Amino acid sequence: MNLRIMATLAITAFGTSGLADVTISHGYSAFGDLKYGPDFTHFDYANPDAPQGGTMSQRQLYGASTFDSLNIFIIKGDSAPEVGHHVYDSLMERAYDEPDAVYGLLAETIEYPDDLSYVAFNLRPEARFHDGAPVTAQDVVFTFNALKTEGHPFYRNLLSDVLNIEAESDLRVRFDLAPGAGSALPADIAERAILPEHFYENNPFDESWMTPPLGSGPYEVAQIDQPRTITFCKDPDYWGADLPVNAGRNNFECYAYEYFADDAVGFEAFSAGAYAMRVENRSAQWATGYTFPAIERGHVKQMVLPDARPARAQGIWFNMRQPHLQDIRVRQAVEYAFNWEWSNETLFFGNYKRTDSFFENTEMEATGLPEGAEMALLEEFRDQLPPEVFTEPPHVPYAGGPSPRDRVGLRAASRLLDEAGWIAGDDGMRRNADGELLTLALVDDSRSLGRVVIPFIENLRSIGIDATFDVVDPSTWTERRQTFDFDMSFTAWQVQTNPGAELRAFYGSAAAAAEGSNNLTGLADPVVDALIERAVAAETREEVVVAARALDRVLRSKNIWIGTWHLGAHWVAVWDIFGRPEQPAPYDFSRGVDFWWFDEEKYNKLVADGALNDRFR
Repeated sequence: MNLRIMATLAITAFGTSGLADVTISHGYSAFGDLKYGPDFTHFDYANPDAPQGGTMSQRQLYGASTFDSLNIFIIKGDSAPEVGHHVYDSLMERAYDEPDAVYGLLAETIEYPDDLSYVAFNLRPEARFHDGAPVTAQDVVFTFNALKTEGHPFYRNLLSDVLNIEAESDLRVRFDLAPGAGSALPADIAERAILPEHFYENNPFDESWMTPPLGSGPYEVAQIDQPRTITFCKDPDYWGADLPVNAGRNNFECYAYEYFADDAVGFEAFSAGAYAMRVENRSAQWATGYTFPAIERGHVKQMVLPDARPARAQGIWFNMRQPHLQDIRVRQAVEYAFNWEWSNETLFFGNYKRTDSFFENTEMEATGLPEGAEMALLEEFRDQLPPEVFTEPPHVPYAGGPSPRDRVGLRAASRLLDEAGWIAGDDGMRRNADGELLTLALVDDSRSLGRVVIPFIENLRSIGIDATFDVVDPSTWTERRQTFDFDMSFTAWQVQTNPGAELRAFYGSAAAAAEGSNNLTGLADPVVDALIERAVAAETREEVVVAARALDRVLRSKNIWIGTWHLGAHWVAVWDIFGRPEQPAPYDFSRGVDFWWFDEEKYNKLVADGALNDRFR
């Protein structure tokens, strides 16, 4: 049964033809029915009776190694991403046991016509910012206008089909959408953090700053020890504590995030009990490092938590703005120098799977030869695509061999470089006809990838490329990424379960020229743009899958990256002081931790045993 509440009146949908049926609902799903009805009390993966209190102390999120700004919405500065996780509320909250559904948070209801020419949100009158000021439609208008004009390029791309935003009253806001904007856009709008306009009178939106930001979410910034620690504690007067989307959520009194520039130091701190939860990103550490006394005594637990979302598109991305990387033969040659098989067996203990698709571990991954609806879509662009897109399976990166220097791959790389006009001289280094040396720099702000990258660099140098692994400080790397001052970058992107407008930010032509954008490769291709728009405008899940498969196949034919590895789960180590729901949310691990709780009985036992200091109560 469709649980959306259908309005009985017909209204004119501006910018479309005539009258349209309008849906008014407590929730929204791009495709299909909602799992939870208007009277639901909590998500199935929540424990509404979870104990309250304690501190969740963990290593920093998303691999950041430092922070010098609390403004997370712009490209300036190294911002602390945890601010967005705790301080702000959005119009609606995602359900992480459904692929794409959102339910009312700041907004009590969502309204939209069948043709999606607009979407409107009716705000809850009780919603408040931390200073007691009401959340109004004017704040929503301010937020989206700021994101569209001065925000990070990711937001500008994501919201490019929002034509106009209007506060129709203090509690109602309307977004007019471009024709064909796609059914995913209302949820993309609903999930954006809503900002208080009055806060930005003294804190310019387009500047970085360390002023504790004002939001309407469950937590406030309580303590900052820049750049080592940031702590968030509950707003005791949080307006939304009793909403169904928050039942069993936000159980900890505080969240503390510990930043470590050197992950080895971070690991030692965890083993000593300096923080209580660690998501492990290093396979060698996971396989051999967890042998400290707290593990042996059962005080620290290791868990493998599954993640049903698309695997992150992780790899070594080429910056094709660089003249020497515009030749696909050079990029293909560099790929041959990365020895995946040896890396996985020797460095990763065989734990990972190879990433070759931009939609890895989903039905959106292109396989075999194109057929059916995918073939019909690609046929529209046949004269703009290489023949092998139609006659060969999608590109799979070279696997390598059992020894670090795989001669088969390196010989193939040398042939490609010869064909591209990069000839090895008497010194063994490759130069073009103008005598220019072929140089490549892989830049990062951490040495933690050194054991993977250095053998790769050595292979490149063995075939005459002047390759380097340049480790710079985080601020320098942020600036260089924003200005695309690099040859290669080790980076990972993750798309939604139903990908849509975010694809423009990663692969679209408009993002290629925008400083600070997520289009690191500089890809600007009309066929890619057209396939992205087909995914954005899809009206069914089947249409999304077809467009994504075609896009995956075309992207892979362009050799814009070297796909590396994925797990499809998370390695998590915790001091045994927490409780978790029996049925965790399948679609977002990081948000799933919001539904954990502090187990005081377990904690008291570890403190009494001398395993932990009494620092997390």
